[in-house]
Amino acid sequence: MWAYNETFYQIYPIGFCGAPTHNDGVTEHRILKIADWAEYLEELGIGSIILNPIFESDNHGYDTRDLMKIDCRLGTNEDFQTVCETLHSHNIKIMLDGVFNHVGRGFWAFQDVIEKKWDSPYKDWFYINFDGNSAYNDGFWYEGWEGHYELVKLNLQNPAVTDHLLSCVKMWIETFGIDGLRLDVAYSLDHNFMRRLRSFCEELKPGFALVGEVLFGDYNLIVNDGMLHSCTNYECYKGLYSSFNSMNLFEIAHSLNRQYGPEQWCIYRGKHLMTFADNHDVTRLASILTNKRHIPLAYGLLFGMPGIPCIYYGSEWGEEGMKSPDNDYALRPCFDAPKPNDLTDLIRRLIAVRKESDALCSGSYRNIVITNHQLIFERKTETEQFLVAVNASDSEFTAGHQELNGTYEQILSFENETIADSEDSSATELNGQLVLPPYSIRYFKKVL
Repeated sequence: MWAYNETFYQIYPIGFCGAPTHNDGVTEHRILKIADWAEYLEELGIGSIILNPIFESDNHGYDTRDLMKIDCRLGTNEDFQTVCETLHSHNIKIMLDGVFNHVGRGFWAFQDVIEKKWDSPYKDWFYINFDGNSAYNDGFWYEGWEGHYELVKLNLQNPAVTDHLLSCVKMWIETFGIDGLRLDVAYSLDHNFMRRLRSFCEELKPGFALVGEVLFGDYNLIVNDGMLHSCTNYECYKGLYSSFNSMNLFEIAHSLNRQYGPEQWCIYRGKHLMTFADNHDVTRLASILTNKRHIPLAYGLLFGMPGIPCIYYGSEWGEEGMKSPDNDYALRPCFDAPKPNDLTDLIRRLIAVRKESDALCSGSYRNIVITNHQLIFERKTETEQFLVAVNASDSEFTAGHQELNGTYEQILSFENETIADSEDSSATELNGQLVLPPYSIRYFKKVL
């Protein structure tokens, strides 16, 4: 699967393109802005973008009106064709947000039910009770997603609904040439629907990637050979920032070992979950970390640990943003242009190192040294062995361990806000010890 070796870049288009938060019915060609960033993203090393909702909706995109029409606030279908062609010409694949669990009240089939009530041929597309009423005084009750009645839950056990959704996916592939889907609230989706979606997409476009949004539970239930290729790893997202804030790297080390370690009981070994430091739903890394010198170290861990890394737009230069119950757009801003800096340069190098490494993309995971402030772990395949080392302390640390032996080439180092790569180093013999400067990252490749 191509996605396993790539780094993803997530964009929330309505915010990114500076569109109004409520659909004003005015067509503006804002989505073309994404094409303007294609060269920057290619230079960064991005293999695919994930676009949050782009189709006609009432407000924020997840309250869909029409899954076959680009939101007028963003432009036209022809505009998005141009965007996709531009991205593909820069070797960047496209993953769209598949919002299949619910639609908005403005969705054409639900509007038909509001108008015709019991006589609507679409009444069984939703969970409706004509003996009740809604807060909108529709003359019937309906199920909203998790109590949000602006989001009307779809009946995915109705073949007409799934046929319509698959026809939309077919149109997206054939018209736009998309390469994958992020499945919104995948934990709420009908499993039979996801199985059908997997086989449908694979037949239509071999290698089509499916990544699910999953917040909790056993990821194996939907990440398997019959359903999704990957899902969001929220356990390690939390462990990533929390380990630095509490100065307790045992937390992330425990999560990674629980998921991928050498023990027989490890639960996700061999799987490729999507890892991230932040996204459109959570406070940005630069705002949630209490010590800003830990920001680059968190990315050093992110790209060294198992999974498919995903960068949220703007966070690659340390943009701040606090989650607020009253203002989602604090996390979903519009930028006139990229603002690359030293952090961006580090992430560019991390992306390149990972992409070139079989061990970092697909290797096993094993903890070597764990303290509150330091973590050294091994990534290994039959042909390659890496050590990833992080020192989150403000003091130098000398790690001693019997596993720290052999000849290693330093592939990347970060210390004192500067980056060095393999061009600046030569093979080094580790004799059971490794010296880590304050606030540093080290990537070593064993000379076999």
